[in-house]
Amino acid sequence: MNPPALRPLSAGEILDVSFQLYRRHFSALATVALVCSGAPVLFNVYIQASGGVLSNLGLTLAYYIILAVLSSIATAATVFIVSESYLGRPLGPWDALARATPLLGRLIACSILFALLVGIGVLLFLIPGVIVAVGLMLAFPALVLENTATPTSALRRSWELTRGSRVRMFGLLVTLVVLLYIPVVALSAVASLVLSGASDPRTMSGTVTVVLAGLVQLLVYPLFYCVLTVAYYDLRVRKEGFDLEVLASTLQPA
Repeated sequence: MNPPALRPLSAGEILDVSFQLYRRHFSALATVALVCSGAPVLFNVYIQASGGVLSNLGLTLAYYIILAVLSSIATAATVFIVSESYLGRPLGPWDALARATPLLGRLIACSILFALLVGIGVLLFLIPGVIVAVGLMLAFPALVLENTATPTSALRRSWELTRGSRVRMFGLLVTLVVLLYIPVVALSAVASLVLSGASDPRTMSGTVTVVLAGLVQLLVYPLFYCVLTVAYYDLRVRKEGFDLEVLASTLQPA
């Protein structure tokens, strides 16, 4: 497959390209999501069915540890698949997972720093938290795709790339949040209504909600990182002439 005709994209075009990549590589992306989300979802279903979080504190802690590890691997593997496809080099799910695993420590550290910085911003009357989240939202693609990146340098890299484009990035973030959370909320509400007559509606509703959220995550989570990866390359094209860099590499003699 030939490299794409890289050029600056509008927000609508970023979403359109992301959906195209998502559809084209749905099998690989869904495989990564299933491998990395299956165990946490089953773990959470068991916790909900056996009394909930307060009755299973030890299992809940184990669940969050497993979730952090596998979610980090899924993030990196998804970015690898999308990036390689976008640059004309399709990558299978198992190769992507193999590439992602060595980045686990850096990804978790980056997630912790991201959460801390956004949390501090939220405490400062919410709006600074939103600004920080938008400014740092490309840290994960930067960490995965730039070999020399550390967690702190990836955060700085995202902040610099998004400078001057944060209103547009905020629009993308709002779109992604709607895509991620509206289906979960809607399905949870339907589950609560359907199960309201069950013998233990609270436990049943919680269990069904976890299952439905897992299914939605399987379908939507990869799209989130499709958009972030395409946005990352778009800003590199705009600010660093990345399109010319790719073109030059294709013209170099073998």
